[in-house]
Amino acid sequence: MIDFLLVGGTVLFSLASLVSRRSRAPRAIGMLSLLAAGCLLQVLLEGWYWQFTPVYLLILLGLLRAVLQDGPRWRMVAARTGQAGAVCALGMSWVFLPVPDLPAPSGPYAVGTEVFRWVDATRPEPATDAPQDRRNIIVQAWYPAPRGAVGEHAVYLDGLGHLPRFVSGVPSMVMTRYDRINTHGLLAAPLSDDRAKWPVVLFSPGYGASRSFYTSLLSDLASRGFVVLAIDHPFEAAVTTLADGYIATPVERFAANDPYRLAYMSEHLDIRTADMDAVLDQLARKERWGALSGRMDLDRIAAIGHSFGGATAVAVMARDSRVKAAANIDGTLYGTLAERHLGRPFLLVESDHGETGHSEMYQRGNQRLIANLRDQGFRYQIARANHYSFTDAPLMFSPPARWLLAQLVGGSRGPTETLHATNDIVAAFLQGPLTGRPADIERAARRYQNIQGGPVQGNAMTLTRR
Repeated sequence: MIDFLLVGGTVLFSLASLVSRRSRAPRAIGMLSLLAAGCLLQVLLEGWYWQFTPVYLLILLGLLRAVLQDGPRWRMVAARTGQAGAVCALGMSWVFLPVPDLPAPSGPYAVGTEVFRWVDATRPEPATDAPQDRRNIIVQAWYPAPRGAVGEHAVYLDGLGHLPRFVSGVPSMVMTRYDRINTHGLLAAPLSDDRAKWPVVLFSPGYGASRSFYTSLLSDLASRGFVVLAIDHPFEAAVTTLADGYIATPVERFAANDPYRLAYMSEHLDIRTADMDAVLDQLARKERWGALSGRMDLDRIAAIGHSFGGATAVAVMARDSRVKAAANIDGTLYGTLAERHLGRPFLLVESDHGETGHSEMYQRGNQRLIANLRDQGFRYQIARANHYSFTDAPLMFSPPARWLLAQLVGGSRGPTETLHATNDIVAAFLQGPLTGRPADIERAARRYQNIQGGPVQGNAMTLTRR
């Protein structure tokens, strides 16, 4: 709150100063001194943010203008020009928030979290040329902790302090203070004793995304009573720390004879599916899982994912009978996935087709998959949500920048409402296969306006508009 008060106060004062021909020096100096004291307090309480540099500059220029307002005209013109430039710089620097505010989980449980990093000695690492390199498995568990649990919060992103220049296209300098993000996940918190064993949900991120960018979605799902195992796929994820401390970043090797990268994506889908299988193989090894040891229900496992992770979830259920249900959140299907005949419950959650502009491959593939269903399925489209609304990405932007982006690329429903609508639908869908208690998915969807969809079975699909 202090951040926005300081930024807003400085901008308002500077704009008023720019349109005023002459300022009253004592009043101006008093206001600027108050803002400077606020900046000092902010640094003492929260540390230095580079986004505040234009604020400091505006305060300094305002003081100079107030003190030197009776000087030569050129000096006043220079001061006004400097103020105008600093206001523009402030607007650009605050496109990204220094410390994004993630929504608190909405379920009845506190949330515990722990990160596990292993080496799969049986698999070489396909992204590197060193024959001795083995595939790393990185899993972050989010799980229901006792109500009222307290403890240290988990760090938001792997590699903080040693990030590459860009992370998913965003300058890493934007993430300098992401260590202050409240992830709402308590490190190594005890698992709730409300159940002897808890249902398990495997989660795979979108292509090139780290598991971290889904913290809001995953912590919220865990608070509703699921052990969520979020998997990073090394050398494809934007950034992830391997078991030996090495910070892995994307390695992409596109073939000239694969212009649409279909073969490349199919190959990586196989790699991702093998990562998911490796995690499934580790579930029975109690020494691997810390607070979760012996407390995960191996008969009640689902797989979900966003974008390319949604395709991964479908792939792992299609080939592994241990997975009892799958949910694809806005994912295009690759390889032969669209032709599979899924014999277990399936859910497709989609962003607004008009805003995301889903490709023909996306539309055709998911329609074919639905037509081939052998078990119960559901399909829902969330209006005014775009492809990135399911991630933390919109929360990284300041409210004005977020509003402008929504006008340009969609997503005006907002990330928080999209998150809750998605998890209401996903949690209701998972109730049957993972808890044995029937749930009304339609009722979950009806809590929100402008969600279209319903049950699907083979070529038949019921659509409900709200």
